[in-house]
Amino acid sequence: VQLQASGGGLVQAGGSLRLSCAASGSIFSINAMGWYRQAPGKERELVAAITSGGSTNYADSVKGRFTISRDNAGNTVYLQMNSLKPEDTAVYYCNADLNTDYDDPTEDYWGQGTQVTVSS
Repeated sequence: VQLQASGGGLVQAGGSLRLSCAASGSIFSINAMGWYRQAPGKERELVAAITSGGSTNYADSVKGRFTISRDNAGNTVYLQMNSLKPEDTAVYYCNADLNTDYDDPTEDYWGQGTQVTVSS
């Protein structure tokens, strides 16, 4: 199983970026996908998550600015980030809670991080 993330970059405060993460490989079902971020010297934190049923969850710090969504197949997740702030600067990691076989429990899989830098 691989999670391929893309879309990070450098943007000025107030700007927008869209992150994408595609899950591929031997996947039976995906329970949820999400985005985490880790800033220097800080712990990794949940940014946003979306379940297979479409329920979403956001960190308070990004509510109203970020939107998480999935494609119809459910294997790609997007994070639209608007009104970006310097404090959003971090490495963003894609996460998927999935199983690879009918009888297997779900496990967490992680993509490589993508750097988001917001300049003031």
